[in-house]
Amino acid sequence: MAAIDGPRVAAKSGKARQLVVFLHGYGADGADLIEIGRQWRSFLPDADFVAPHAPERCAMSPMGRQWFPLTMRDPDERWRGVISARPTLDAFLDEELEKRGFDERSLALVGFSQGTMMALHTGLRRRKAPRAILGYSGILVLGPDQPGAERSPQSPPPNVLLVHGEEDELIPVDALMLSANSLADMNVPTQWHISAGLGHGIDNAGLIHGALFLAQAFGVKVEFARR
Repeated sequence: MAAIDGPRVAAKSGKARQLVVFLHGYGADGADLIEIGRQWRSFLPDADFVAPHAPERCAMSPMGRQWFPLTMRDPDERWRGVISARPTLDAFLDEELEKRGFDERSLALVGFSQGTMMALHTGLRRRKAPRAILGYSGILVLGPDQPGAERSPQSPPPNVLLVHGEEDELIPVDALMLSANSLADMNVPTQWHISAGLGHGIDNAGLIHGALFLAQAFGVKVEFARR
């Protein structure tokens, strides 16, 4: 099992109390999302941010990475993919938490597209739930037999926010509602936000929603400057 790593942004305060892990999409790498960590430092001054590169080179984008292959021909490949990639991500999370002396209640997973698939699949199967899972433009991957197959019983469950572009051409916005309904069936309460007119990406409204969601999940008071 290959170890993974990627770019990092240290806590603005100099003393980390939370860890936010970004999981990039298919064909990208950790550098694609770490800039969001720099933007969120004012909302989460005590958070370390890290964006590991996925373990495999991407067949469709040789300069990028993938958590698992995507051919779009096999309906079960996402399920097999998240299962095969999960041990590598779990090992990375375990190491990052251990070296800080944190447990999962100090952890948030933030995914985009394929990274959202990994965040939801892995986060829902850890022994203790992360404090929060934030998924952009992705989908909850369900097994062929039943929703939540092999999912760990977690109490309390993670806080979950799903954000999606209304005009997403790669993963249609219907995926948000399907995922939210499946999470509800698993007794995982889910918030959601749809960005009007947005395709497969993240807009400023989605970034603000995400930052405020994580701050609330971690119990961080956000101060807004008065005009």
